[in-house]
Amino acid sequence: MCLSIPGKLIAITSQLDETFRIGKVSFDGVIKEVNLTLVSDAKVNDYVMVHVGAAISIVNEEEAKKTFEILQQLGELDDLEIPEI
Repeated sequence: MCLSIPGKLIAITSQLDETFRIGKVSFDGVIKEVNLTLVSDAKVNDYVMVHVGAAISIVNEEEAKKTFEILQQLGELDDLEIPEI
């Protein structure tokens, strides 16, 4: 099943112009680089829904936290963990 996962945009790390940007998103402390092209109006501290490495929408904080908790309970966030070497 394909899911989008909510996370908090904590930094814009690369920007070609107003549309083509890359940012760091925190998923409860797990940080991933995410393409922000589809959410050109997203700014640092916004919550975004991320699907296969791309932010696809901006959501409010309360909705993001509820969704994240449900996904945790369902065990759908295992892929976020950083594998130990």
